[in-house]
Amino acid sequence: MYAAAREKSGSSAAGSSGSRKGNYDMQVRLTTPRTRQELDPLRAGDTVLLTGTVYTARDAAHARMNEALDRGEPLPFDIKGAAIYYVGPTPARPVCAIGAAGPTTSGRMDKFTPRLLDLGLACMIGKGKRDEGVKAAVVRNGAVYLAAIGGAGALMAGSVKSCEIIAWPDLGCEAVRRLEVVDMPLTVLLDAHGGDLYQSGPQAYLQSLI
Repeated sequence: MYAAAREKSGSSAAGSSGSRKGNYDMQVRLTTPRTRQELDPLRAGDTVLLTGTVYTARDAAHARMNEALDRGEPLPFDIKGAAIYYVGPTPARPVCAIGAAGPTTSGRMDKFTPRLLDLGLACMIGKGKRDEGVKAAVVRNGAVYLAAIGGAGALMAGSVKSCEIIAWPDLGCEAVRRLEVVDMPLTVLLDAHGGDLYQSGPQAYLQSLI
């Protein structure tokens, strides 16, 4: 089940997309999986602490998922309401669930992403801008794209409590893994209403200087 709790609030979470423009002080606790209706209150700029199941998949795994769909085969996990983290973790040290787990540049997955979103993917975690096709698919399907902290693989790994390879172990670090995470720190980059922090963030900063 999904759960959300706002720890800081400057306005109502359920307001219109315009009513929250320029307000980036919302912190939201989320658990997976999620539905379109439950993601609707999120806005670009909100910070998120994510708990629950997250699947890892980079470009090689996305290519294989695309091929599986072309053949009419099931994906290695239920895509509906799922969260995918674009990461290829390093080997785990003793007593650690996972090695360094910083995000991969998300643009590598852009050509595969609209198809997965149309099948029910709810959340993507990575870094960097997305193309127009992905942005349109996020809005069309009520999904979100979240940013993980680049260059801070150890910090992100600290949120991972368990890690299990569930598909394509021959891909090594790019094998699909099922992670159980607790309070993974993330930021909403793209929201279901067309909000894009790469656009609104710089604009808000410039306005703050006036």
